Amino acid sequence: MLRAMRPTTCLHAASLVLATALTACAGTRVIQTTTVPPPPPPAEPAEAAVPAPAAPDPAAAATAVDGLADRYVAAYFEHFPDAATGEGIAGADHGRLPDNSLAGLAAWHAVEDELLAELRAVDAAALPTEARLTHDFLADLLESAIGRRICHIPLWEVSPTWTGWQSRYAYLASIQPVGTAEERQMAVARFRELPRFLDQEVDRLREGVRLGYTAPRVNVARVIEQMDSLLALPLADSPFYQPAVRAEDEAFAAELAPVVEDQVQPAIRRYRDYLADEYLPAAREDIAVAANPEGAACYRAAVRYHTSVQMSPEEIHRLGQEQMEILLAQMREIGERSFATADPEQLLERVGEPPYTFSSRQEMVDYARAAVARAEAAIPEWFGIVPTAEVVVVPYPEFRERSAPGGEYSAASDAGDRPGTYYINTYRPETQSKAGVEATAFHEAYPGHHLQISIAKERQDTHPIQRYFGTSGFSEGWALYTERLAEEMELYSGDVDLLGLLSNEALRAARLVVDSGMHALGWSREQALDYLLDHTAESRDLAAAEIDRYIAVPGQATAYMIGNLEIRRLR
Repeated sequence: MLRAMRPTTCLHAASLVLATALTACAGTRVIQTTTVPPPPPPAEPAEAAVPAPAAPDPAAAATAVDGLADRYVAAYFEHFPDAATGEGIAGADHGRLPDNSLAGLAAWHAVEDELLAELRAVDAAALPTEARLTHDFLADLLESAIGRRICHIPLWEVSPTWTGWQSRYAYLASIQPVGTAEERQMAVARFRELPRFLDQEVDRLREGVRLGYTAPRVNVARVIEQMDSLLALPLADSPFYQPAVRAEDEAFAAELAPVVEDQVQPAIRRYRDYLADEYLPAAREDIAVAANPEGAACYRAAVRYHTSVQMSPEEIHRLGQEQMEILLAQMREIGERSFATADPEQLLERVGEPPYTFSSRQEMVDYARAAVARAEAAIPEWFGIVPTAEVVVVPYPEFRERSAPGGEYSAASDAGDRPGTYYINTYRPETQSKAGVEATAFHEAYPGHHLQISIAKERQDTHPIQRYFGTSGFSEGWALYTERLAEEMELYSGDVDLLGLLSNEALRAARLVVDSGMHALGWSREQALDYLLDHTAESRDLAAAEIDRYIAVPGQATAYMIGNLEIRRLR
């Protein structure tokens, strides 16, 4: 967590300084006198002695904190069993989906509130170091989540990116355990719950409309397109039928097929028709979260949630512009050295055209895999702890790729039966530059997310809350930091790829500018898109997907550069 970046409260600091000064003066004051002091007054009757307060018990406090953290982890994976499957936790319930009703949401909020109240009753000053880390980690998780409730995101979450149910559950189906008869029965039970889940999603969206919370129209239209793509797939290609494809069990396939065809597909149709017929006309035209009730406060709370720091939109915007100027100067150096131009805009245009683009999807995948293999071989020379989990590079499923970002990482299972996965976006490879592919591979795999997350999960000397939970400010800050570290490790193939490193960093600087711009400072989607295209090597398709992602998840895009800069400062 980036707790060191949280600004000090000036009034509190000044009060401590003043109190210290006064205490010091009182302790050293000398009374000078030339007269004999008067005799003391008669002694008052002695009062009953008041026992001194008991000294804090560090062991008891640590036990209390560990117990609260245990309860959080258990309650979270009980309420969100899909997350337990995603983490590959031993003994996870693979047969349920979360209760996403309004009542289920309120029940989870009650758990968070109760745990935070109990945590605040613990004397944190009495805790030993490891317990203090667990305490502060849990406090940050709870405080930031409770603070972000002002956004009421569950009431308007229609998202074309990874936060959308269609992305999460298509992935869930791809990792759903099916190795035993019991697991195959749980898979059937889980996907029988998907219609209930989708109907409850509609109920929540209706409540959001009633209260004035809606998603932006541009993203709703994107999700409708995704629903149409899902509905057009034949059964064999449906992501929700893939557990049967993997299991190679005819009886299981015969049981899952009617669940997908007769229950899941009609539920997707109902959800799609609700979006198109009722929700889209009611959705907000404005892309800014500020257009929702209490939207300005929501944006600040979202930044706090994703980064762990408190920054105003204006500060974020200015930081992004400052970092962009630094990166443009570095681009000019590479341009003069290898591309006969010192104009960053011309340079980025040039590497977005042949021969710097890909000829096929497979060429793009191979390029990324080669970078990952090179980094993996170098890791033992640079890090004292090396994870045992493997990582694979695969393309996004086709129904997602048009709206997906350039890359995404999913962690390996605890049991080691599922590797870490780097999803690469190979949509229209002829429009995608080679610049940036290596940097993104280092970001998602080695020495970025895969190294970071696998080490966290494999260590047994930390509390599970630190193995399974975190904040984007640290995780994404680390991954961006490692793109630059890879240059120190001499992992880049040449100046095209080093330019990709700068372009990727420029993308993260641009995120500070456009995220704050769109959600708080009045920027249009077109203005934000033009800024990305002018300052990075992103293709128009990927830049548009990036912008729609920022619109769907306010504040998250700021975590990368903010976290990266803090890690650099600490180093």
